[in-house]
Amino acid sequence: MANDTMDGARAEALAARFLAARGLRVLTRNFRVRGGEIDLVCDDGGTLVFVEVRLRRRGDFGGAAASITAAKRRRLTLAARHYLARRPEAACRFDCVLLSGLGEADLVWLRDAFAADDA
Repeated sequence: MANDTMDGARAEALAARFLAARGLRVLTRNFRVRGGEIDLVCDDGGTLVFVEVRLRRRGDFGGAAASITAAKRRRLTLAARHYLARRPEAACRFDCVLLSGLGEADLVWLRDAFAADDA
């Protein structure tokens, strides 16, 4: 379990560096509320970006993308609504960073991966 936690933290750090190198500014990491969590909250030219980071080394059961279920999207949306309560006028989107390993070559960035209405 400790390795999973360490790998998760490394995946989030890699995703944060990757996104920052592409012009996004990381505002918050691991924003938690009762019932939900957002791995990274970023600013992309005035748009708030709620980022889910998923590391799945194996492709069993569909890999990282398939692990972002409707229930997971609902929890992300719930946390995002709490975050937006502080900035209700802000435009926002949901991105996903999917990793099959802990190298940049293992990373896929899905911009605007889903809408809050899809959750």
